[in-house]
Amino acid sequence: MKRIFACLLAAVLLLACAGCGGKKSEAAAEEKTLTGTLDEVKDFMFVVTDQDGTSYALNFEKKPEGLADVSVGDSVTVTYTGELSEIDAFTGTVLRVEQAK
Repeated sequence: MKRIFACLLAAVLLLACAGCGGKKSEAAAEEKTLTGTLDEVKDFMFVVTDQDGTSYALNFEKKPEGLADVSVGDSVTVTYTGELSEIDAFTGTVLRVEQAK
């Protein structure tokens, strides 16, 4: 009885570990870009308006790479992970901000 219980427990642990590992690597690999005009910069977020006039507020905990190199009014390209929405709060991570070419 103890052997059967130990085997079942080992199988459950194996499946739990295998299920958690795949999801993180897929989400981390999906980088997206947004190009538009930098409208506002604060200590914890910035706003970019795209060519269609839609504004997106992107929040951050750590200042993203390149944000200090651009100014309000510049055309920028933002590389990020996660989902953008003009209604809901940004749920991803800003990887870098650079002057648009």
